[in-house]
Amino acid sequence: MDDKDEDLGAFDPNIPEEGPSAPPPGWLDDVHGYQGHKGGEDDNPLYPPPPAYNPQPELNRNTLVPNVRVPTVSEDVARDALLKFVESKWRYSSKPARNLTFKELKPITVYRYRLETYTETRTSAWQFEPYNGQVVDGPQYGVSPPPWDIPVSLPQRYTDMVEKVRVPHSSFVKLCHKCNGCGRTRCNNCHGRGQKRCTFCHGHGRSRNKRCTSCHGRGRKRISPPPSPRCTSCHGHGYKTCSVCHGSQNLLHFIQLTVTWKNDVADFIPDRQPDFPDKKFEKVTGDPFFIDESVLVYPIQGFPDHEICDVSTKMINEHLNRFGSTSRILQQRQTIELVPLTHAYYTYNGKDYSFFVYGMENKVFAAKYPSACTIL
Repeated sequence: MDDKDEDLGAFDPNIPEEGPSAPPPGWLDDVHGYQGHKGGEDDNPLYPPPPAYNPQPELNRNTLVPNVRVPTVSEDVARDALLKFVESKWRYSSKPARNLTFKELKPITVYRYRLETYTETRTSAWQFEPYNGQVVDGPQYGVSPPPWDIPVSLPQRYTDMVEKVRVPHSSFVKLCHKCNGCGRTRCNNCHGRGQKRCTFCHGHGRSRNKRCTSCHGRGRKRISPPPSPRCTSCHGHGYKTCSVCHGSQNLLHFIQLTVTWKNDVADFIPDRQPDFPDKKFEKVTGDPFFIDESVLVYPIQGFPDHEICDVSTKMINEHLNRFGSTSRILQQRQTIELVPLTHAYYTYNGKDYSFFVYGMENKVFAAKYPSACTIL
């Protein structure tokens, strides 16, 4: 007997097979200003229009650099910082930190340049939800406004945030693409039969010339009492409620605008201390003695450390090229910080050692420490 000839349960041809979970290409129409949305779920970038005015950096402006005094660390502060560092290392003994003798506390000038570019990016994509009689804000109420004309409330400046907005007048109702408006889809597990062939005897009722103990010989034939095993996926119904429209048969489609505010930060510290890892600076703060803020900032000029000037020019150009076409630049801010760094030299038990105290938080980096505690 051919497996395809005799099926289990009542087959309902009116219940369709499952369609795609997303609307297929061509299922949705274009909306003016939001072209390119052919039913895909991915967000489409919406490039901002050119601004009404073209902001220009201030030209011929030299940075006025105040007199900056390199902060010094006293022996008491350096010792306390080392003791806190030792407490965080369970293998270290605090005895060397308490009894060491300082030889020199050498302050080091460290500048950190930081550029912040605060941008707004807008993307859009078709979304849908089951239609259960809710209000439909469709084209009958007007034309959808251009994506960059839709008003949104600005967050606090330099704060990352995402807001999703339903585009006005972009909604309409359409039959569910997954179930073709039936509200149900055929069970893929039993192919709409409600029952499954026995997997042990393959529907023959016998295995190895013996009555199948799994289906008790019922196999796949219609007999009474109960026929072949009920499908556990659809509980014997042969169909499932549509997972997209949840049985409502219709979907409300609309364009969702995603507005993303992001503060992109770039830092730079000249690498001039071979014994100190620069990555340590990422977790500490400095003293921002120079702050420049505008819609677009101009590269720093006239600063004594020429490497800072060069990096300022490079980073500003990189940010303009990266964000200028795909996002709207709302504000830029550049700062120069003086990050405290002191190299502490000391002796203990006749040997020379050293450690660094860095950041406004007085963190400690010690590549080598005199002794570890002895576990008895």
